[in-house]
Amino acid sequence: MASHMKTTVEIADSLLNEARRTAAREKTTVRALLEEGLRKVLDDRGPRRFRLRKATFRGKGLQAGAADAGWERLRDMSYEGRGA
Repeated sequence: MASHMKTTVEIADSLLNEARRTAAREKTTVRALLEEGLRKVLDDRGPRRFRLRKATFRGKGLQAGAADAGWERLRDMSYEGRGA
């Protein structure tokens, strides 16, 4: 069960009147409208999720021999011609 805290919020009379009309029209409460609005604002301002950018390149697919290669072979192929 969620806990609730009673608080006082001062808002403009015109905004409260509009909220009351909207709540009546939508058969809900001003409290529900306030909670919904706060959730939307907090979600918008919350931490951003990381999105990996699309990083593609123009190529012709896998190199010959890579399609059926195991991890060791793929690793070796990636280091071919790089010394050591």
